[in-house]
Amino acid sequence: MPDRYLLGEYQAPVPAMLARLDAAAVPARIQAGDHTLWADRPDEIADRLAWLTLPEDMGEAAHSLQQFGQEMRAAGYRHIVLLGMGGSSLGPEVIRQTFGSRPGYPQMLTLDSTLPAWVADTAAGLDPARTLFVVSSKSGTTTEPLAFYAYFRHLVDAAAIGDSTAGGANFIAVTDPDTPLAQLAQDGGFRRAFLNDPDIGGRYSALSHFGLAPAALIGVDLPRLLAPAAAMQRQCLESGPAAGNPGARLGAAIGALAQQGRDKLTLAASPGIAGFGLWAEQLLAESTGKNGCGIIPVAAEPLADPEAYGGDRFFVHLRLAGDDNAAADATLSRLQRAGHPAAALELPNLYHLGAEFYRWEYATAVAGHILGIHPFDQPDVQDAKDRTLNALDGYRRAGRLPPPPAGNAAALQTLLDDSKPGDYLAILAYLPETGALEDALRELRRRVMRRYRIATTAGYGPRYLHSTGQLHKGGPASGIFLQLTQSHAGDIDIPGWPFRFGILADAQAQGDRQALQELGRRTVAIHLGDKDPAAAVRSLTTALFSGQDA
Repeated sequence: MPDRYLLGEYQAPVPAMLARLDAAAVPARIQAGDHTLWADRPDEIADRLAWLTLPEDMGEAAHSLQQFGQEMRAAGYRHIVLLGMGGSSLGPEVIRQTFGSRPGYPQMLTLDSTLPAWVADTAAGLDPARTLFVVSSKSGTTTEPLAFYAYFRHLVDAAAIGDSTAGGANFIAVTDPDTPLAQLAQDGGFRRAFLNDPDIGGRYSALSHFGLAPAALIGVDLPRLLAPAAAMQRQCLESGPAAGNPGARLGAAIGALAQQGRDKLTLAASPGIAGFGLWAEQLLAESTGKNGCGIIPVAAEPLADPEAYGGDRFFVHLRLAGDDNAAADATLSRLQRAGHPAAALELPNLYHLGAEFYRWEYATAVAGHILGIHPFDQPDVQDAKDRTLNALDGYRRAGRLPPPPAGNAAALQTLLDDSKPGDYLAILAYLPETGALEDALRELRRRVMRRYRIATTAGYGPRYLHSTGQLHKGGPASGIFLQLTQSHAGDIDIPGWPFRFGILADAQAQGDRQALQELGRRTVAIHLGDKDPAAAVRSLTTALFSGQDA
């Protein structure tokens, strides 16, 4: 089935935008690496465009990666644990969720949270001696994966009965050349260091070593994943009208509809590719959430009837052929008939996930041009990192962090009651991800949508700091932020570090909260204490909507 754009009354702006792209030779200028499409200066553009030819460029490396994966399978590893954040973890995590491990290959876990309970859950059931750890960071200086490495290296070395050199064979690194992590891999006796092309930004790296090395370790057929991506690359880079360019067409729709007030890109995905939204969130939010504007990606939100939505939505259905699409097809058809613009993008099979990675990267670059946004930097991310470091400095001086926040349901109720069309609720959960909590958050989002007709997003801290955090601070002031934290029943030491994981997680929450508040963002922080997180969220939902129809 070909891609379908069902834009209703918004039918005219998108073709007009495509014509503007042709008139300005935008596709040809993207192919040529013309930085003036996005900014006057080439900073963080000229050295960020290698993703444009990545599917074809990675062809030879794919075979060697596949061979390495086979060698690790033969070595008898039972688990792969990816230690990364943001662009270093989200792409491979989507690949893991989509494909799983091929029979006989290790099972993969992703650790991208500093919460002690999350670290402990990851470590539980692992045999450190039979686990291969992938330490992944473009800069090689990212705090979280380095802390994870310190923790697991201690476990591995202990399992090696004191042989401090043997444990290095249980680690590989994925990083840029000449980074501190590359040096650590050499000094620490890592089994292998995969050095990525430094001209690829983190969130555009899913089809580079950052995504493909972990994929190879679980037996994904890399040439088969890259083939549709290479075909998509050729379609996007070949000369011809923008209307025939799949990436330009999607980018034109995203950008033109955002200019019409439809800036909440709501992604519905078939069950087999449901994880795609986790990656697309970062790509869109961190690339476009700047200068007081941007695209707000809405992923994993329950689909509802038309009356639950305001006039700020653009629905995109990522549709896997042969999957169970009946309910989503019917709902999106009702939404389109009610006047909401929608698009359906068809994947013939799972391996076309690689093509979608490329299409959405290209579309995001086009949308950035339309909105006048530099899509390759992240200027507001560093502020929260600096505030985290300040909080940790305060902890080292005083021996404690400030007391937890004292927000409550009434404070959130006030912000929601005062919400306006075009607002959205962002739930920032510094809580361990569980099925029960996911269900509770989904119900809270559904009730907010139905009652207030605003979009809802949900992210786990500190993961979202490397994903949607840029949008929260640099994007439009339309967010209402609910931060949820809890006490740590059992904290975990980070060997050789002056604080534990729980202190690091709490400092990250504090730093982000302060950044949001000082920017004047509408923020409520609720500390759940020792309560079960899922039960606490259900209680919060009851308090907000007591006496109202479900």
